[in-house]
Amino acid sequence: MSEVRLRFPPSPTGYLHIGGARTAIYNWLYARKHGGKLILRIEDTDVERSTQGSIDGIIEGLEWLGIDWDEGPYFQTEFAGEHVAAANRLIAEGHAYKCFCTKEELDAKREAALAAKQEVKYDGACRNLTPEQVAEKEAAGIPAVVRFKVPDRQGKVGYNDKVLGRIEQAYSEISDFVIVRSNGKPLYLLCNVVDDIRDRISHIIRGQDHKDNTNRQILLYEALGAPIPVFAHMPLTMDIKGAKISKRSHGEIVAVQFYKKNGFLPWALVNFLVLLGWNPGDDREIFSKEELIEAFTLERINKSSSIFNHKKDDPKFFTDPKAININAHYLRAMPVAELAVFVKKELVEAGIWDDAYEHEKKEWFCKVLELSRERFHTLKDFATLGRAYFADDFAMDEQALNKNVLKHPELKELLPILADRFAALDPFDQQSAEQAARDFAEENGLKVGIPVNASRALITGQVKGPSMFELFELMGQEVVVSRLKNVTKYF
Repeated sequence: MSEVRLRFPPSPTGYLHIGGARTAIYNWLYARKHGGKLILRIEDTDVERSTQGSIDGIIEGLEWLGIDWDEGPYFQTEFAGEHVAAANRLIAEGHAYKCFCTKEELDAKREAALAAKQEVKYDGACRNLTPEQVAEKEAAGIPAVVRFKVPDRQGKVGYNDKVLGRIEQAYSEISDFVIVRSNGKPLYLLCNVVDDIRDRISHIIRGQDHKDNTNRQILLYEALGAPIPVFAHMPLTMDIKGAKISKRSHGEIVAVQFYKKNGFLPWALVNFLVLLGWNPGDDREIFSKEELIEAFTLERINKSSSIFNHKKDDPKFFTDPKAININAHYLRAMPVAELAVFVKKELVEAGIWDDAYEHEKKEWFCKVLELSRERFHTLKDFATLGRAYFADDFAMDEQALNKNVLKHPELKELLPILADRFAALDPFDQQSAEQAARDFAEENGLKVGIPVNASRALITGQVKGPSMFELFELMGQEVVVSRLKNVTKYF
């Protein structure tokens, strides 16, 4: 195959989780680097579990991440006729056969093999039935599955995995496997191969949990006379206890939507997920889109499992701290005008957005973002930790109440007096506010940090933040005076 073509084939039985998203990202990066195509194929053959909501969630998640595709979405159920036709062709050409063994018979053989401590594998009881015997059983209404006839020869089937190296398996170790159920519906192994042949897939990048399927699928490619794609099996993602990350075990913390809902920037999550199983060969952790496409290679995908360090008991680092830190980097580094678009959504959701922030207060709004983002980690922080910039009904940080910031015995009387000093300033700016605060502290025998730190808590609800004197000017004379006079609320 001369054209590079890859696919992302999610099963729509739940939300797009970070493992699936990482698979999509790796395929997308490889396609973009090599001028290839990415096909989105929804494998919806599990009709009972597949839902339209899951399909919509997968597409929305990919779009939010910025992972675009060139063809599709195709739906596997639309090609059911091709899957059946391929099975019939394999039977006609002697590569598959109908198996009439009942479940009870197979279970009994399995138990006997286990009792004798022998390998459990299909014994080929129906492998050599004559056409007359097959017709007789069909006439009797005996249900049958279709099994692939593994070549009866010496040697091994194998492939060169771009991540794991050479992988081989003796033909004798592979039993004749089922490709069509007794209800006539083809199984994943066959459907996946038929779809990849039709879509001319040249490279398959997927998780190592699919590795055991690959040699059997190669047999199917060969029997159908199709070229065999290049395979690259990614490491699985585990939690800190060594358990595989899954929707069932870890809940919404592994859903892409969880990160969108909790204030992540799309590219920050992409950047984090790429590093969850791949390394650039140097100490870089932050990549632009162009840099990542240029740097990505299959050979630098890790062989061993990656660790998703989920710290669910830490309210600050509600997910992997590395993910939080990467997100914080982008919050601080991105152009403030671009950040403003994301922050607006958070403020609208919190009910504290003012349309003036896009018009007469636009310059002020951008200054707030520039000043406040240095200590924020997610977009949510602008509406929570930074709520005081946009509304008077903000929460006071427990640290401000429990530490000495508001515990000085004279603050209750002194801060309203400082407020009057500020109210008399004209102009009220960074320099005049700083001088007034320093003069006030000296007159009252205080270190300047005492009234200044207390002012920060009363004005922003936080004990840490940007320079307080810069903050005085940014918040404005009216807000500063009003909130300092409200000191009695905390005594």
